[in-house]
Parts: sequence; C-alpha cells; structure tokens
Amino acid sequence: MGDKQTSKRRDFLTNVGLAAAGATVAAGASAASKSSTGGSGFVPERHPEDSWMEELGEKHRAFVDSSTGPGGVAAVNFAANIMRGHAMGYGGSDEDYGMIVCFRHASAPYGFNSAMWEKYGDVFVGRTQVSNSNGDPVTVNPLELEGTYGNRSNTIENMVNRGVHFAVCNLSTLGMAGMIARSTSVSSDDVYQELVDNAVPNSHFVAAGVLAATRAQEYGYSFMYATEEW
Repeated sequence: MGDKQTSKRRDFLTNVGLAAAGATVAAGASAASKSSTGGSGFVPERHPEDSWMEELGEKHRAFVDSSTGPGGVAAVNFAANIMRGHAMGYGGSDEDYGMIVCFRHASAPYGFNSAMWEKYGDVFVGRTQVSNSNGDPVTVNPLELEGTYGNRSNTIENMVNRGVHFAVCNLSTLGMAGMIARSTSVSSDDVYQELVDNAVPNSHFVAAGVLAATRAQEYGYSFMYATEEW
C-alpha cells in the first residue's frame, strides 16, 4: 500500500474516533492482566483503537466472523441464535452479551446502508454475489429487509436494538472505494469518506477484519466463523 493510502488509513482512524483517549490506558492494562494465558506470563498489549471491545459484555462475549456474502447473512443469524439459546437455556438476556459481527472481504458491503447499495449496487453485488430470485437488481442492503435473503427477522436494525455491534473491515472499504472510483469520475478518497459516513449503526471500522478477529480473542471473546450454512 502506498504512502497516500497509509496516510489515509491513519487519518481515518483518527477522524472517526477509533483512536480513543489516553485515559483508557489504565483500564486496558487492568483488563490485559486478566487475559494472560495460563502460566506463560503472556499479556497482550492493549491498543486504544480496540478499546470499544472492552466496553461490551460483562458476562459473555462472542465474535462472529464472516468473509462471504452468504456468510454475512449467516453471521447475523448465528449471533441471534446464540442470544436466543442463552435466554432459553440459561434464563439470560441480550444485555448479558458483548456480541460483535464482523463484515470483511466479500461480506463487507453489509456494513453500509441501503443508500449506498442503491448507489453502488453493482460493486456490492459483485462482492457478495447476492441476488434477487426474480432477477431484479439488488438496490437495498439485504440485511435491512426482514424475512428476505435468508436473514429471517435478523435485520441490522433488530440486531442493533438487541445490542449487537458490527466490525467493518477498513481494508475492504478502501478496496471497494478504489473499484467505485475507477468506474466513476469521483475520487477514491471521496467515495471512501462517503462509505464511512453511511455505515450501519453500531459499526466500528477496524484496520482489518482478520486483525479484529484476533484482537477480540485477546479481549476474551469466543470466536466463531460463519459460512453459508446456518
């Protein structure tokens, strides 16, 4: 990646507030001491960009990863099933969970609202390979429609109302911005910022989805990868 994109990633992480204030360091150090593995003495370093993960789920934590179009739909379904099972089998509630669904690689378009799907549907559909049964173009985020595309009632809005958060891959976002820019007269910087401004609620742009998956485990999140089967 060139100096320009490196600088852009750095500016983005600052501008959208992923780089938290230094006041979180003490709390992070305390949390890190709880994450040392066995008797090895290993304590993962804490980074302010990841501090939002520490704010979720005092009782249980789960990170549901996805990297394909069908997998993104499956991820929200699995997240909903985890919380439903917790309620049915343990008498628990959604509030017990720190639940993160990750949209990266081919599932990254699910991290953007329907206005972006209407505008850049060709690119998003090319990534996710999602399609309408009647052959019409997909011009809405499939996860914003209830009972469609296999997501049952697990829409973005419903999941947000249940306290679910979304990790959206910044590398994938940069890649899609470049693809869109090459087919339009708009600069990739402008497209990138437009995508960032139209992310779904409760979303957090992470430097890379695969990196977020590893960092979440350092914060005590159980890891699950969602494929097209659910």
